Amino acid sequence: MKSPLLSLPGAVPAEGRDEGVAAHYGDLFREQRALADGSGLVDLSHRGVVTVTGDDRLAWLHLLLTQHVSDLAPNQATESLILSANGHIEHALYLVDDGATVWMHVEPGTQGDLIAYLDSMKFFYRVEVADRTEDVAVVHLPAGSIAEAPDAAAVRETAYGRDLFLPRTGLEAFAQAHGPAVGILAYEALRIEAHRPRVGFETDHRTIPHELGWIGTAVHLQKGCYRGQETVARVHNLGKPPRRLVFLHLDGSEVHLPGHGTPVRLAADGEEGRQLGFITTSARHHELGPIALALVKRNVAVDAELIAGDTAAAQETVVEP
Repeated sequence: MKSPLLSLPGAVPAEGRDEGVAAHYGDLFREQRALADGSGLVDLSHRGVVTVTGDDRLAWLHLLLTQHVSDLAPNQATESLILSANGHIEHALYLVDDGATVWMHVEPGTQGDLIAYLDSMKFFYRVEVADRTEDVAVVHLPAGSIAEAPDAAAVRETAYGRDLFLPRTGLEAFAQAHGPAVGILAYEALRIEAHRPRVGFETDHRTIPHELGWIGTAVHLQKGCYRGQETVARVHNLGKPPRRLVFLHLDGSEVHLPGHGTPVRLAADGEEGRQLGFITTSARHHELGPIALALVKRNVAVDAELIAGDTAAAQETVVEP
């Protein structure tokens, strides 16, 4: 969906998965600094919004999700995954329950597949699943923001800030009152800095939660059965994941950032060496310079010097080998 905030001065449309909102509003680093200082807002109105209502909503979702949600307290934010039967990540859900409704936002354009799966699992449970994307928009306020949102349908408050579920018709007025608006590129740069994975960027068709550090934050290891749990338990108890997420400091002298999918190799082996992983997301950070997240083989030494394409990269450990 195309956001009305694209009409703001300086707005440059985002491309790819984040199409529909602004990449930036003319000054990427200023926008990053605003977020880091706790001001401004990020338009996430392109993300899918799904609700679950009914008396059985939490007990039912508890059977389907990787997170323990049967006793989720009202207004307590959490995140969870839906896995395939083989334990591969299919969806990441960012949830909150307001006491009557579970609100969640998901990756742009994925809400249809998610709702189809949830509807297929309703059986005799007293639940109703709805796509609210057309009438509800997600807006992110950074940690430290003092903006008030009395019209929000729900609020997810986390260590990184607040996700507001706002009536889409009030999006422009809210931005005028609580701006400046900040583009998705600034939001992504701070996400990379915080080592937070994102489905479709840090994941591929075979990613399991252990590889991205989602055990504990999105996967509860002491809850009952759910689809894919066998893989989660087996890897946690008996082995190690085949790959691990790393944070990369990239050579700042390069003009172009290595994009998603760029091969990662040992620097000593050069550009013709064996591929050990790939770049998942990269950005220019207002303090750190060029940075990236990458998924590499577990046995890559934590102190190994790497190259992403032809760009030198120094790694920091996110997931232990």
